[in-house]
Amino acid sequence: MRIKYSYSKRYIAVFLLFSCLYILLMARLVWFGLQRKDAEDAAYAMTELTQERPDIFDRNGLLLARDIHSFSLFAQPRHVLNPEETAKLIKTVLPNIDLDLVTSRLRSKQPFVWLERNLSLQQKSEIMALGLPGLGFRTHISRFYPNGADAAYVVGYVDVDNKGLAGIEKYLDEQKLTSPHIRDLEKEKLKAVYLSIDIRGQAIIRSVLERSLKTYNAQAAGAVILNAENGEILAMDSVPSFMPDVPGQALNADRLNRMSAGLYEMGSVIKIFTTAMALDSGKFTLDSMIDASHPLAAGRGQYIHDFHGKNRPLSLSEVFIYSSNIGSAKEALAVGVDQHKKFLDKLGLLTKLDTEIPEVARPVFPKKWKAVNSMTISFGHGMMNTPLQTAVSAAALLNGGILRQPTFLRNSRAPLRSARVLSPKTSQIMRNLFALNMKQGSGRFANIQGYNIGGKTGTAEKVENGKYVKNQRFNSFIAAFPIEHPKYIVLTIIDNPQAIPGRIGSTAGYNAAPMAVEIINRCANFLGVRPNI
Repeated sequence: MRIKYSYSKRYIAVFLLFSCLYILLMARLVWFGLQRKDAEDAAYAMTELTQERPDIFDRNGLLLARDIHSFSLFAQPRHVLNPEETAKLIKTVLPNIDLDLVTSRLRSKQPFVWLERNLSLQQKSEIMALGLPGLGFRTHISRFYPNGADAAYVVGYVDVDNKGLAGIEKYLDEQKLTSPHIRDLEKEKLKAVYLSIDIRGQAIIRSVLERSLKTYNAQAAGAVILNAENGEILAMDSVPSFMPDVPGQALNADRLNRMSAGLYEMGSVIKIFTTAMALDSGKFTLDSMIDASHPLAAGRGQYIHDFHGKNRPLSLSEVFIYSSNIGSAKEALAVGVDQHKKFLDKLGLLTKLDTEIPEVARPVFPKKWKAVNSMTISFGHGMMNTPLQTAVSAAALLNGGILRQPTFLRNSRAPLRSARVLSPKTSQIMRNLFALNMKQGSGRFANIQGYNIGGKTGTAEKVENGKYVKNQRFNSFIAAFPIEHPKYIVLTIIDNPQAIPGRIGSTAGYNAAPMAVEIINRCANFLGVRPNI
């Protein structure tokens, strides 16, 4: 028994010895791993991480976005001798830093910590001259937007790693036009991107929108200038806007690209499509009479009324000029529910718009399209579209009947789609109606001396909690010029404008139309449209 016990003690002693050796070996391996991780993290901090992006220019070669090099300050806390003193010395160069926060980071147990981003070369040099151990810099690329907010919703913005988050910037990443996707960057430079927009038009639109926002005490406003002949977007903006080099502003709840990502019931502007459908169907002519003497029953005790009814039979042209809801509803019913839906679908109003910027909303319309839906949609209630989509479809009514895919790229090499959606004859009649409406209808407030334009107003009641609110409106105005052979479409919107003291009301003729007038008046010259006086 004693011999057996002695062997057991030796066995245990050997086992404990090897266990201790194993634990020491593992501890040493962990220590080496931590040291390697520390070195790797420090090396990571000093490595260029952000991707390079191409320059972005407007259609005339004016710079909209460019990469610039900047520096980020980091620390390896275990090499910092005196965190408090180090933080104070850094503050002599960077007076806006939070002293307590920097001190806390310098005391950190982490291998390295970030202290400040986006420093200039001069700031970097001044900090290096302090001779503080434990500090280092990472050179990285940031994006410079020389025009500020003038084209923010179109150009978009990037994150801290220079990756596109919105607008054309995001499109460039999606199309693999940034450095991670291009081989041998030294030999093959990133090609510059030229947009279709004109920064002069962008600046004019933004100034008109911001002033209108204040003048009419509105919640938001927007506008677009579209080339009806080739689909190029010359300018597009909405306010409130943001500074693209401060991307956090874009996260505010009221920062929305309302022209392509906002969905609205467009009101009476939609009547232009109803009128075109009625004419193109062959069931109506300009002289066709439609009885608008009485409200039109729409089921369950609901009736369709005219805002300023004539209370008599109207010709089709009068239905357009006087913006009759009753007349528009009867036109849609006469064409038929199925044909109404097919016509709007053919115009692209029921599908998501296909263009370069990703912020594009999908239209909303009834899943079960009944007669009552056709009645209300005929005058702009019951279907929601983006303003840009409305402008693109309107261009097809006036340019000879061709629906063209919109683009934000100048002379786009992509195969842009186009299709005939309206007869040339109907398109000519629509141009005549647009011009007539500027003389006799709701567009008479928007006449411009020297420029022949055509247009149509739209005033829609806003919906709250599933009900229309009479004292809240979403107004719009669609214009085309020169109306004889329309090259440009201008669409303006304004959300919940208030009446100016001393004026009759706050419908579109009093706000959205004057906005379009000013934009056309200020942009026509450099767009190549000369006054006829």
